[in-house]
Amino acid sequence: MQLIDARDAARLKNIQALYLAAFPAAERKPFSMILKKQAEGSVDILSIEEDDGRFLGLAILAHAGDLSLLDYFAVSPESRGKGTGGAAFELLKARHANRRFFLEIEDVSVPSDNAEQRLRRRAFYLRHGMRPLSFKAELFGVRMEVLSAGAEVSFEEYHSLYTSVFGSVDKNRIRLAAPCAE
Repeated sequence: MQLIDARDAARLKNIQALYLAAFPAAERKPFSMILKKQAEGSVDILSIEEDDGRFLGLAILAHAGDLSLLDYFAVSPESRGKGTGGAAFELLKARHANRRFFLEIEDVSVPSDNAEQRLRRRAFYLRHGMRPLSFKAELFGVRMEVLSAGAEVSFEEYHSLYTSVFGSVDKNRIRLAAPCAE
């Protein structure tokens, strides 16, 4: 398995199709914005592939300073349940070992129709060494728990990453939801 910097049309087509299928509209940024930020160097769009080139999934990361936010991570439906996600996630962590690597997940304490899926997702990340940070955020109206690979990230740093990468348009749509008791 490998992580490939996706810049060619075929890889980006696979990534965009999975991106649109895997993430709710309320949680997606315009794909054109992601491509623009990739061209500027603040976002990585990675294709997760088998060594033979077969597409397995996607990872989209935003970077600012020593921070790396795993903004989107998805495995193709036909590759799920086979250890693909865990192996790919470990590659991502290794690739960003010298950075403060973190991600967001929907808060499991908020009642939802997909509560079981949220609990499985959280358990997956905890099994792979992620730990809750000291705050929760509200991101575009969705309450999120923020998990880190070990290093502390403050809400101010988290907020600053969004502002520096995605611009002031996002500045007021991200707020501190609650400090964590964990």
